Amino acid sequence: MAKLGKRTRAAREAFAGKDDVTVEEAVSLIKAHANAKFDETVEIAMNLGVDTRHADQMVRGVVGLPNGTGKAMRVAVFARGPKAEEAQAAGADIVGAEDLMEAIQGGNIDFDRCIATPDMMPVVGRLGKILGPRNLMPNPKVGTVTMDVKAAVEAAKGGEVQFKAEKGGVVHAGVGKASFDEAKIVENIRAFVAAVSAAKPAGAKGTYMKKIALSSTMGPGVTVDVANATGN
Repeated sequence: MAKLGKRTRAAREAFAGKDDVTVEEAVSLIKAHANAKFDETVEIAMNLGVDTRHADQMVRGVVGLPNGTGKAMRVAVFARGPKAEEAQAAGADIVGAEDLMEAIQGGNIDFDRCIATPDMMPVVGRLGKILGPRNLMPNPKVGTVTMDVKAAVEAAKGGEVQFKAEKGGVVHAGVGKASFDEAKIVENIRAFVAAVSAAKPAGAKGTYMKKIALSSTMGPGVTVDVANATGN
């Protein structure tokens, strides 16, 4: 068994016995032990009472975190003509049409968000098997298939986070950086939890939010009291 470093041991000892704490307590613990040589991301994982094999139990959505994510988002836009110019003016990192499709097919996926105008979807549709598994496929439900390219690019750059329940009903996302003030991380977490709560599908039965855990990129996790996180 690999020997644990001093920082890892100290973090685990500090987290031991800390279960179902308040969001504020969890954030304080995480910040105190996020000691990597880089600015760690504060991550949230939510276990939901849904079965994503059923269409009426799929959970997906988008939320603008009030204090941003702290991550520089690279945005690709499928558009032509004036809309391509609009995307570039709004700060998109990559703009194209068939040329962008071919680059992606060739394995060049150097972006974190993909936006498309509706007329470009026949082209983008050919990339479903590549972009879908990476949760990068443009979708009108989360505002990434739109004629308002400017607003979509600015939202992505400004800290908007997409979420989607994966196998087992787990939703996870980055909700800030360890260098953020505690209050800002807490505000981001509550905004994210509220968005997932609002996205409860009609087919969900029984307890919707089963478990919420927070961690930093390199640190141990701590479970959060669901009622405290949801404000109930």
